[in-house]
Amino acid sequence: MSRTLAFDTSNYTTSAAVFDGAEGENAGRLLDVPAGALGLRQSDALFAHVKRLPALMEQLKEQGLLEDIVAVGASTAPREVEGSYMPCFLAGRSQGEVLAAVLGVPFFGCSHQQGHLAAAAWSAGRLDLLDEPFLAWHLSGGTTELLYVEPDGVNVRARAIGGTSDISAGQLIDRTGQLLGLPFPAGKALDALYGQADTCLEYRVKLKELTFSLSGMENKVKELLAAGEKPANVARFAIDTVVNVVLRATGAATERYPGLPVLCSGGVASNSALRAAMTKVCGALFAQPRYSTDNAMGVAILAHRQWKESRS
Repeated sequence: MSRTLAFDTSNYTTSAAVFDGAEGENAGRLLDVPAGALGLRQSDALFAHVKRLPALMEQLKEQGLLEDIVAVGASTAPREVEGSYMPCFLAGRSQGEVLAAVLGVPFFGCSHQQGHLAAAAWSAGRLDLLDEPFLAWHLSGGTTELLYVEPDGVNVRARAIGGTSDISAGQLIDRTGQLLGLPFPAGKALDALYGQADTCLEYRVKLKELTFSLSGMENKVKELLAAGEKPANVARFAIDTVVNVVLRATGAATERYPGLPVLCSGGVASNSALRAAMTKVCGALFAQPRYSTDNAMGVAILAHRQWKESRS
């Protein structure tokens, strides 16, 4: 058995995962966010990750998964582009580099986004996607990007070809949740409210090429609440607006890049309405819900691929 151990310390979740080339296990926990807040300051997130990691390692140890570690990986930046940096990723990176040195095994870094793509492909049963070009959505609390992805050795190179020009889909959902008094992050709560709606108030966001803006939708949410609209209908408005524009952008992208599969990753990709619509209309592939949200599994997968390549 040859396992890789990996860490992902995003601004939302602390996670550690192991992968043996076929199967894996992720241990993760959301950061504690004060009621009414929309996330944490980077210094607070970094401190929380440092406190959380030992318990996650103990969880993997109790499952007997910390044996035969041949390499250690970590997400080191949000995206694989120049200037992409968040201090919270230092927690996982430093832990990973120290453990690799102690164990005498190599350390492999990748971006948080690359990890999302790998986790989504693996949990959708299509790890082979990493070896060919494909289209992907990274839909999360901080990112809404439509990506053209192609192999980069055993890793992937993702280039943004569309997405939002301002706030992300996750930010719209979380800000809607805050206005409704829901806990952060608000994705699951809004998803639950969606089924209780009795009217559709969808707004058709303007799509320019493959890019769109969602900032105006936050104001419309406020207007709906001020007018006395019921919370379930407001929740559906926010979600349907995102689903509609993502569908249209995907359709435009598949016309530009015909024949490429579409993979959806990130926490917003676990939304049931989005999954149903994208699967039906675009035949999109989705990560399993537990691997849509921030996790270290994709980082462990990429580390295993890099370790295997280094031995050939």
